[in-house]
Amino acid sequence: MEKELIIRGTESEVEIALLEDRKLVELHKQAKDEEFTVGDIFLGEIGMLRPDLNAAFLNVGIRKDAFLHYTDLGPQVKSLQKYTRQVIRKQYNISSLDSFQAEPDNRKDGIINKVFQRKQPILVQILKEPISTKGPRLTCEITLPGRFLVLTPFSNVIAISKKISDAEERKRLKVLAESIKPKSFGLILRTAAEGKRVAELHEEISGLMKKWDSIFKALQESGRPRKLLSEIDKASTIFRDLLNDDFNNVMVDDTILHKNIKSYIGSIAPDKQKIVKHYKGKRPIFDTFNVSNQIKSSFGKTSTMRSGAYLVIEATEAMHVIDVNSGPKTQRQNQETAALNVNLEAAEEIARQLRLRDIGGLIIIDFIDMRNGEHKNRLYQSMREFMRNDRAQHTILPLSKFGLIQITRQRLKPAVKIETEEVCPTCNGTKKIQPVMLFKDELDRAIETIMQNKPSSKIILEVNPFIHAYLTKGWFSSPRWQWYKEYKKWITITENSDFHLKQYRFFDGYNDEIRLN
Repeated sequence: MEKELIIRGTESEVEIALLEDRKLVELHKQAKDEEFTVGDIFLGEIGMLRPDLNAAFLNVGIRKDAFLHYTDLGPQVKSLQKYTRQVIRKQYNISSLDSFQAEPDNRKDGIINKVFQRKQPILVQILKEPISTKGPRLTCEITLPGRFLVLTPFSNVIAISKKISDAEERKRLKVLAESIKPKSFGLILRTAAEGKRVAELHEEISGLMKKWDSIFKALQESGRPRKLLSEIDKASTIFRDLLNDDFNNVMVDDTILHKNIKSYIGSIAPDKQKIVKHYKGKRPIFDTFNVSNQIKSSFGKTSTMRSGAYLVIEATEAMHVIDVNSGPKTQRQNQETAALNVNLEAAEEIARQLRLRDIGGLIIIDFIDMRNGEHKNRLYQSMREFMRNDRAQHTILPLSKFGLIQITRQRLKPAVKIETEEVCPTCNGTKKIQPVMLFKDELDRAIETIMQNKPSSKIILEVNPFIHAYLTKGWFSSPRWQWYKEYKKWITITENSDFHLKQYRFFDGYNDEIRLN
């Protein structure tokens, strides 16, 4: 599978399109002045405790309060509290945890006001971006992610990605992790760590420990709520999480972004620096790589597939609902076979749509009914396979007896919504247009004005192809012939398929536009 990243920079934001085999699968937008990014680490202050929700609202130094639920405290929250308090008070003066005395694990079924008090400072990390009117969701389980591993302070656990299936490799990585793990830090070995040497893993741990040191210094400098560590930008996050041998092209149209991305890739994978290229074409970068067309065709209520079948995607307050509909081509096939083929095609497209729109929460899919048990199982297994590349955590349930598949997908930010419908330039959204006969009166007045101001000038009229046909059809009865009889001047009429129905322009013999206003 070939992967390409197309990056468009503007004054206010960066747009990132991830293509797999030239097909758009992810679309990200990041404002250059964005307040919250998943992974940012803040010093927060407990503002309001809500025992009824078993949660707290925190001041993190930004206008909107953040939400922290008891289930997101983690078992090491008491150690985190102690560390935060001692560093702020200058009672603990080194960033490492070598001499730090950890506290007992927190209960899973406790009450929030037994853990925190108002005005208490605590280190927190953004778990989910703000959604609608809600502030960001926080966690006290601090993680420092790298390309090969994740560092977890106040923990001694070593975990290895489930996607590394080889037993010998898992055993090798565990031994390596135990030999290089800093004291009182846990390690999570990511899929990209497979086959890596101890030197590469140790080098990344050293880089992550420098981040922890920067958090310690920022915490010492000020005890007020504020951001202590910013997550890297969205493009770099994608590289960190996805960069592998399948990545073969990164195109960036912004000079500064190109320089920064090339530098970042040089630091994590020097052999991949050559794939980063600066786009200098005249056309917009998203047009050149067919991203704009795919955005227009992929978003909206209906998504049509190659076979003619289509999906109807609707959002409710509680869930997203997707309905699978067969197209006219399937009517010529055996009903059961046709249903299976459409459902398999739909499953692949749905997996893409979930990633592309970043749909989270509960998703209900109504597939076309099938009676064959083997076909139902094949659809379920295919759905799981198609969603294998989805980085968001998700759970897929088998088909119900009503032909429904239920999916829960991790929601980290609002679903991407792009308005693909355009206001009709002819009717301006009224769903009604001026009669062509009255439009002809408008042209009559325009030509009369031109004849009065430029009587000797050659006139060329450029119009939509349908209007061209109306103005020229019927030699002696056409509007063009009527104009010739009235003004004794032949008006050349050309067609432009890019014009909407009522759009027109006049030109003179030198091909200069004649402006009427």
